[in-house]
Amino acid sequence: MTPTSMPAAPPRDTPRPTRWAAVAAPWAAQVAVAAVLAQTLYFKFTYAPETRAIFESRGGRPAATLVGLVELVCVVLLLIPRTAAVGAAVALAVIAGAILTHLTSLGIEVTNPATGEGDGGLLFGLAVAVAVGAVVVLAFRWRQLPFIDYLTGP
Repeated sequence: MTPTSMPAAPPRDTPRPTRWAAVAAPWAAQVAVAAVLAQTLYFKFTYAPETRAIFESRGGRPAATLVGLVELVCVVLLLIPRTAAVGAAVALAVIAGAILTHLTSLGIEVTNPATGEGDGGLLFGLAVAVAVGAVVVLAFRWRQLPFIDYLTGP
C-alpha cells in the first residue's frame, strides 16, 4: 500500500466503541457482590445463631447490626451506577475486616452452634468472592471515586 491509499485515522474526539466486556464485567460483579451482601442481612439483623457465634465476642448484636447497616448501604450504592465505585470501596473495606477476622481469630470454617456442624469454609469463601468482586468493580470504575480528579490532576 502506498501512503496515499491508506485509510485516514479517525479524529481523536470520536468516541471509541464500547466493548461489551467493559460494560458486562463491572455490572456482573456489582450484582454478584450486592447479592451476597444482601443475602447475609437477614442473619445479621435477626442475630441468628450463626451470627451470634461470630459476633458475640466482637461487640455482640450492636456490632452485627452496624455491619449489617453498612452492608445494606453498600448494596444500594453498588446498584446505582453513579455510586457503584463508592459501594465497592466500602464493601472491600468491610469484607477485608471479615477476612482478617477469619484468618486471625474466627477460623476458615465457622461452626453453627445450633447444629454443631461446620460450614466447610462457605462464609470465608463468600467473603473472598465479595472482595474479588469489589476489586473488579473498582478496576473498571475507580475514576468515579470522589476526589480522584483532584488527586490525578487535569
